[in-house]
Amino acid sequence: MKDLKQFDIPFVGLKEGKHLFEYSIDNTFFEIYNYSEFEKSSVKVTLEFVKKSTLFELNFTAKGTVHVPCDLTNEYFDLEITTTLPLVVKFGPEYNDENEEILVLPHEVYQFSVAQFIYEMIVLGVPTKRIHPDVILDDDEPEALNVAEELETEEEKTVEITDPRWDKLKNLITEKKT
Repeated sequence: MKDLKQFDIPFVGLKEGKHLFEYSIDNTFFEIYNYSEFEKSSVKVTLEFVKKSTLFELNFTAKGTVHVPCDLTNEYFDLEITTTLPLVVKFGPEYNDENEEILVLPHEVYQFSVAQFIYEMIVLGVPTKRIHPDVILDDDEPEALNVAEELETEEEKTVEITDPRWDKLKNLITEKKT
């Protein structure tokens, strides 16, 4: 496994107050996590680390581009991303990361890694629907949507057709009432 030591923050030696950390992320970072969704990536991550006497406030900001395929044309393009992640770090008897916004570290820890938080922030910051900026969706609906509507109307037609045996049973019920 490649080295992630640059993402370790030894907070014991830091004075109280604001500290700034900057990271340049490319595909070698994602290879460590076996994530191959991006063909290329160039993301600058800024971490504002505020050390207080009993806790830390971390504010991650990521800006850059990831080279991904378009969902409609499958053509690769540079998708600009901008995303943030706030995180509060507290101390407790044992490690706990169950809450997305609060990380609890054991009292005896003197440093921790922010690599996993950076990875998750960038991956989750990419939109689920990725459309190349050159793709123009006309006011007329794209052909794929027309096909989907045709299938939908065919399904509705099949739902309207009823089994004649049920019709006879319904008639028996209505005949008994009269």
